[in-house]
Amino acid sequence: MSNALARCAAALLVASTVLGEEQPGVSDRSILFGQSAAFSGPAQELGRNMRLGMQAAFREVNEQGGVHGRRLELVSLDDGYEPEAAIDNTRQLIEGERVFALIGAVGTPTSRAAVPIAEDAGVPYIAPFTGSSFLRDPKWHGVVNLRASYYQETEEIVARLTDDLGIERIAIMYQDDSFGREGFRGVRGALVRRELSLVAVGVYPRNTKAVKTALLDLRSGQPQAVILVGTYQPVASLIAWAHETNFTPIFATISFVGSKALARELGPTGTGVLVSQVVPFPTATEPAIVGSYRRALTAHAPRAEPSFVSFEGYLAGRLAIAALTGCGRAVSRACLLGNLRRADVIDLEGFKLRYGDSDNQGSDAVFLTVLDSDGQYRPIRSLKGATKP
Repeated sequence: MSNALARCAAALLVASTVLGEEQPGVSDRSILFGQSAAFSGPAQELGRNMRLGMQAAFREVNEQGGVHGRRLELVSLDDGYEPEAAIDNTRQLIEGERVFALIGAVGTPTSRAAVPIAEDAGVPYIAPFTGSSFLRDPKWHGVVNLRASYYQETEEIVARLTDDLGIERIAIMYQDDSFGREGFRGVRGALVRRELSLVAVGVYPRNTKAVKTALLDLRSGQPQAVILVGTYQPVASLIAWAHETNFTPIFATISFVGSKALARELGPTGTGVLVSQVVPFPTATEPAIVGSYRRALTAHAPRAEPSFVSFEGYLAGRLAIAALTGCGRAVSRACLLGNLRRADVIDLEGFKLRYGDSDNQGSDAVFLTVLDSDGQYRPIRSLKGATKP
């Protein structure tokens, strides 16, 4: 009798593992993901669009029957782009909501605060909307980055300014926190490799539009180009004030700015502003996943316009789906992470990601865009003829 009971208990244990009952956030019918991001404040459009893209991806797979019969669900909490709130949200998502994994966080300072908590709890931290080098440290076993790093973005901007236009007088304005300092180090490093140095530096406080002092500091260096590392509201405010004071260098910024929100904030003053991107153009015809994204976005939110940020959110959702699909019904956090690290290539309909045991960043791609007079972005390969020096 005791042997029969033991065999029965073992069978029940296997069954419960297959059904995912021992994995937080996993039931027989669903898998729950959590997101802490900015849904209020100067970075709110980033959080809203990341969530929009992930919801579109989850809806798409759910309408096809889910991942091996399980629906994907998302619970999102607002951290206002503040680290303290991100800490509280992360704990609530892990301990209160008992999510399977965290996905689509927004920001460097918030991720720096949240990742140690997720790591200690053994919860995967998937596709954060940040290019921070901190998150690319292989010591974080649960972090899975989708996008290229800020160092790669700033290298591309500096390369195009110097190689294409021969510009040597470059200045920077950055947000005074870990995100801004990351961008500052990237720009400075790119210049040092070319035996150049910054001609001026301006700084502003996070979650404000207090950029006038930074503008005065930038003007003093008489730069030909200014690289802006911040969110869309302060970046737009700096450019608007610069035009008011007849200060007209080339302005360039990186993907975290939120391209569509920046274009809306700038209006006519945005003509010629350069923005580096880490995902393909959202209205392109290739790769094939761009078309899938637009169809999924329309199905989920018919009035929503395609954007780089919601496309990145969609890619984040598709990455999670690809990793889960390989687990079959025996879903676990270890399987999710193992599928990502062991795969030679994860091909998301032409957008290819490569990971490894010591490489948690899938894509190295950086794309350059410029704002035209009609408020629309245009992809460019060279700055020659794209903007004036």
